[in-house]
Amino acid sequence: MNHRVALVTGGLGGIGTQICRRLAGDGLRVIAADLATDAARRQGFFDALAGLDVHVETVDVSSYDDCAALVQRIEATHGPIDVLINGAGITRDASFRKMTQEQWNAVLGVNLDSAFNLCKQVVDGMCERGRGRIVNISSIVGQAGAFGQVNYAAAKAGMHGLTMALAREVARKGVTVNSISPGYIQTAMTAAIPDEVRNQMIANIPMGRMGQPDDIAQAVAFLCSDAASYLTGVNLPVNGGLFISF
Repeated sequence: MNHRVALVTGGLGGIGTQICRRLAGDGLRVIAADLATDAARRQGFFDALAGLDVHVETVDVSSYDDCAALVQRIEATHGPIDVLINGAGITRDASFRKMTQEQWNAVLGVNLDSAFNLCKQVVDGMCERGRGRIVNISSIVGQAGAFGQVNYAAAKAGMHGLTMALAREVARKGVTVNSISPGYIQTAMTAAIPDEVRNQMIANIPMGRMGQPDDIAQAVAFLCSDAASYLTGVNLPVNGGLFISF
């Protein structure tokens, strides 16, 4: 098998689909992993990426055992995983005083535990082969916080902490580990926000618009390319200037 294999979690979502399209367009065999879904949504994914080398697998990313079984299936069918994109995520918003332990655990499980669960399955093989790319999809909320999203902010900030520490451990093995922190991106979720609220959000973005899923996908593709071989432990903000720091 001479193709490179990429695993993208949350791969059937708006941003995930575009990441899959970009990586497959760069010549990778892409496996989109997501929760079990109906046949229509799965077919819609394949229709959107017609002609590209993409495949779909079902996984609960919050389950260590499920992630281990997923990677075993992929490697048996497609070969070793060269690229891992940890893009799965959920929200369970509530102010901290009203947030339940269930809401906290659900978000930490899907948004942060998943990165451990999947990195753990692939990092040894990447190190042994002397090459690998891991990109963790964090969030501007992990940098700046957001009202009603203590759980989400903690998970996304933790994801970049994992990124920095793991990057140090595997850098000499030819494996890079980076994160991307999207700002407001035009997806079905943001499209459902009331116009008045969405317009105020856009007014606060220096570039005057929301990002597109392809803005994230292009950043992912860059970090997975040979052009980014000397970048590791980096958090790349893709937010139109909404949060600027150094």
